[in-house]
Amino acid sequence: MELLDRLFGKGDRAAGYAAALVSVARAEDASARVEDELFAFANAVEQNPKLREALTDRALPVENREALVRDVLGTRAHPLTVAMLSFLIEAGRVRDLRKIVDGFLEIAAATREHAVAEIRTAVPLTDAQRERLERALSQATGRTVDAKVIVDPTVIGGVVARVDDLVFDGSVASRLEDAKQALRS
Repeated sequence: MELLDRLFGKGDRAAGYAAALVSVARAEDASARVEDELFAFANAVEQNPKLREALTDRALPVENREALVRDVLGTRAHPLTVAMLSFLIEAGRVRDLRKIVDGFLEIAAATREHAVAEIRTAVPLTDAQRERLERALSQATGRTVDAKVIVDPTVIGGVVARVDDLVFDGSVASRLEDAKQALRS
């Protein structure tokens, strides 16, 4: 309960949804895949205003919004991921999707005694690059790290990683800013 209060604040309903989703994913032995898929879907919703509007528009029937999720995810997603998203749509909690998914990831990682790292890069990472980053971040933080990668064209080059409140900025933009500051000095 302490973890939920820290992540969400006391009495936040999103905490209950996140904890319930973790329990279901663990019971179905699909945690890793569902974590990745929910994270990717939440990012897609966040980056696509039309998708977000369609999923949160209560004037649209629930069935239409659920069909939209199935269309977006297709058969690539685990059926549990689709079922969880349908559940959130039916419960009217899609507006809290980012918060619920972030909590889901934090709770799932904490149950494994891991930390979640949000990694932003301009291009997709290979599995080897992702594993190397996880090892480096684990050494830097002293905790085992599970990386969730977001392809973000604004990064330009390099990597920006966030683990809890720690930010590791190895982006080209940050290096250019450091060089600019050095030249001014």
